[in-house]
Amino acid sequence: MIKRKQFGQHFLNSNSIAKSIVSEADITKNDVVYEIGTGLGVLTPLLCQQADKVISVDIDESLVKKAKQAFSHIDNLVLKSGDGFKKKDHFTIFVSNLPYSKSKDAIEWLAQTSFSHGVIMVQKEFAEKLLATASKKRKAISIIATNAFDIKLVSKVGKNNFSPPPKIDSVILKIIKKNNLTKDLIQTINKIFSYRRKTVKNILKQFNKETSIDKRVDDLSGDEIINLANQILE
Repeated sequence: MIKRKQFGQHFLNSNSIAKSIVSEADITKNDVVYEIGTGLGVLTPLLCQQADKVISVDIDESLVKKAKQAFSHIDNLVLKSGDGFKKKDHFTIFVSNLPYSKSKDAIEWLAQTSFSHGVIMVQKEFAEKLLATASKKRKAISIIATNAFDIKLVSKVGKNNFSPPPKIDSVILKIIKKNNLTKDLIQTINKIFSYRRKTVKNILKQFNKETSIDKRVDDLSGDEIINLANQILE
């Protein structure tokens, strides 16, 4: 249990929800699925039934060992231990019950990674940040996510479907890749939001650039924020 808290993991224990995630992922026999968080292995064998290959990674070595014993008969499964966000595997579909402590890092990593689409489970509160349209509620991660992906809310998932149960409900999101963002662009968007109370003119001064635009970040559209970030990077 200490490791679970350390890694921010709450393991899905519902077969019906696992089946709905796999169904939403639209996996074919041409697809390589990348799963971060093998966990208790609820999703993993279902993914293997649909895909050409499944690469499943968990940071907890003991869980990977258990999965290797339980799924030794599955030929198209590759199990790895370690940080899945630091590995260099190629895949077409991403599926994950994202560790809550890593959700922001995961979205930024996925924004830089080439793949077709994915199904992710995140905390309800984090999903609201990703989908925020009201300017006052947007965060840097909202701009990054909506520029990189088309995002669809699939369903809500109650906390009782996990062990140990988290304090907040979760949601399943489907993400379809639109654009690859560079690491520099992502870092610059984060910097812009650290100056969100300043005007665009004053933000650009921080980077030795000039403009006559007096709007604040909250007055800009998502595309305008991306353009501002690109201007800073020029």
